[in-house]
Amino acid sequence: MTTILSTVFIITGITTGLAIVITFANAFIADYGEKKMIINNDKEYIVEGGKSILSALVDQKIFIPSACGGKGSCGYCKCKVNEGGGPVLATEMSYLTEEDVENDIRLSCQVKIKEDVKIEIPEELFNVKQFEGKVVFSKDLTPKIKHLRIDITDGQEIEFKAGQYVQLLAPPYPGNAEEVFRAYSIASSPSETKSIDLIIGYVEEGIVTTYVHEHLSEGDEVLFNGPFGDFYLNEETGCDIYMVAVGTGIAPIRSILHYMNEKKIERKARFFFGARTQDDLFMVEEMKRLEEEMYDFEYIPVLSRADDDWEGERGRVTDLVDKLMEKSDSGEGREAYLCGGAPMIDSTEKALLGKGLPEEKILYDKFD
Repeated sequence: MTTILSTVFIITGITTGLAIVITFANAFIADYGEKKMIINNDKEYIVEGGKSILSALVDQKIFIPSACGGKGSCGYCKCKVNEGGGPVLATEMSYLTEEDVENDIRLSCQVKIKEDVKIEIPEELFNVKQFEGKVVFSKDLTPKIKHLRIDITDGQEIEFKAGQYVQLLAPPYPGNAEEVFRAYSIASSPSETKSIDLIIGYVEEGIVTTYVHEHLSEGDEVLFNGPFGDFYLNEETGCDIYMVAVGTGIAPIRSILHYMNEKKIERKARFFFGARTQDDLFMVEEMKRLEEEMYDFEYIPVLSRADDDWEGERGRVTDLVDKLMEKSDSGEGREAYLCGGAPMIDSTEKALLGKGLPEEKILYDKFD
């Protein structure tokens, strides 16, 4: 008994001692004091040393893409670090190309500010804001896909381009101890500046999708920031538009379509939407209504596991590209917008290239 008590006291003493050492280290050894952060050579901020660049930016209400909550597991939060970043860390290497390293591109969530730093970020990120909102409705489109509408409640209005995305915050909840952001395309038109629509599918063990599907209810308050992204409607051309999406990839396409309809944009548009069965189709009536209202729009769903009573197209969305698009050697007058998982994007891009579309005319939002 005496031996057991002695062991307990020894372990307790060691644990307490380590805690004191860590506390001392954090308070004194790792206390870098205030540091200077210069952005794009013209904006200067005094920030807390020891924090990551990402956290320091958030403290200054500057939001850059970051879908993993600063864990270094998404690779979205890249920025150029001209001075003060130290050596590239092993935790960054899997997300940086050789070209990134040569050009001083780093993961902002992994770089600690231990001295004055100079960084570069896209100027448009200074227009990104954080918004407080309330869930107006949460509807099941399918058993695994929800449609959310969020009213902005802090008096701000959001300005974005049709096709861009925001980052929704999941707070701690049972089974998740941390705040986590994830990126979701805005599914509503840019004309709606006081609310946004999101279309979010359930992913098993997905932190934010679990929050949305199992914990978020109508009337709940939420936080999101944005807008982000360079996937959006190009309004400077009169090209015919071919849109391809599967599942929740419909979100940015829906935003583009509603915007085109509101602005009476007179461009031919075709939307190829892929699903497995008829039960996986949603917003069909809305798409049919847009067919009637828009200048020259056609919605073409295709099912990969269609029942015998399905009278529409069968196969994959890439089959529609091969079947319904004519080959053009010039590639002029057409552009494509793709949204979905990587395999679909890659195969569809290959099919479009085969139809003569130049690579620069194929825009996509690829889900990881």
